Amino acid sequence: MQGKSAIIVKSLLFVLMTFVIVAGISFPIVEKPSAWYEFPLIMGLGENAKIIFFHVPTAWLTVIAFLMSTIYSIKYLRKKNIEDDIKAYTAMQIGMIFCILATVTGSVWAKFAWGAFWHWDPRETSIFALLLIYGALFALRSAIENEEKRATLSAVYSIISFLTVPFFIFIMPRIMTGLHPGSANDDNAGPVVDFKMNANMQLVFYVSLTAFTLLYYWMFNIGYKSLSLIDKMNKQKYS
Repeated sequence: MQGKSAIIVKSLLFVLMTFVIVAGISFPIVEKPSAWYEFPLIMGLGENAKIIFFHVPTAWLTVIAFLMSTIYSIKYLRKKNIEDDIKAYTAMQIGMIFCILATVTGSVWAKFAWGAFWHWDPRETSIFALLLIYGALFALRSAIENEEKRATLSAVYSIISFLTVPFFIFIMPRIMTGLHPGSANDDNAGPVVDFKMNANMQLVFYVSLTAFTLLYYWMFNIGYKSLSLIDKMNKQKYS
């Protein structure tokens, strides 16, 4: 059953991701959409609005992955089951990957929208802070050899780190003035997701969120199995 479910997930992921890539890149943006494949012109964003199909889902997965890492960290502290530490570490790795991707896609958008890759906008600054915070967590894990001590300290640090995520992702960029849509001084495009999207644009956007969520599920299963196997091999090697 697990094999069949994995095939179904991969097939669905392939179909959805293909649709998002094709539609997100090729569908034109026009001032007055009249066809099913046309997207509306969002004032202040223009063609750059298409980045929403890729940038927002990567940021979404960053939050989901760090949240799951925190949940498994709490479970580890409660039960001291090393499998929970492996799951937390797997989710943490995925979160870091998508945090980097969110930073990169945001920088590419900034180049075309604002003329440079980096401006130290509040949203750029906040995601850079998250990269530093969780990057330090990886450094912490690599510096501790004792398995139980490493897992315990990592779990505590992960929980504390996640407390900053809602502030840096959802609060700080909206209460400070900046260039990014959704900033406190933004009176044009509005909040990041609350664009004036037509039904077609909303469909592609939510399909993209679904596809990226499935991508997380697929990556998590592969990553967890790989790390669990490596852990067992290391224990057999040194036993």
